[in-house]
Amino acid sequence: MIHLLKKTLAVCLIGLGLGILLVLLLPITGWLFLIGITVVCVGFMWLAC
Repeated sequence: MIHLLKKTLAVCLIGLGLGILLVLLLPITGWLFLIGITVVCVGFMWLAC
C-alpha cells in the first residue's frame, strides 16, 4: 500500500514539475525553471526507489 502511494506521489511530482516547465516555456524566470527541473528529478528518483 505504501509502495503504491509513493509511486502515485512520484507521478504527481513529475506531473507538477512538467506543468511548471510547460507554463514557463520562456525561461525568463530562471529560478522557477530550475524548480521545475528539480521537482521532475526528485519525482524520478522517488519512482526509482
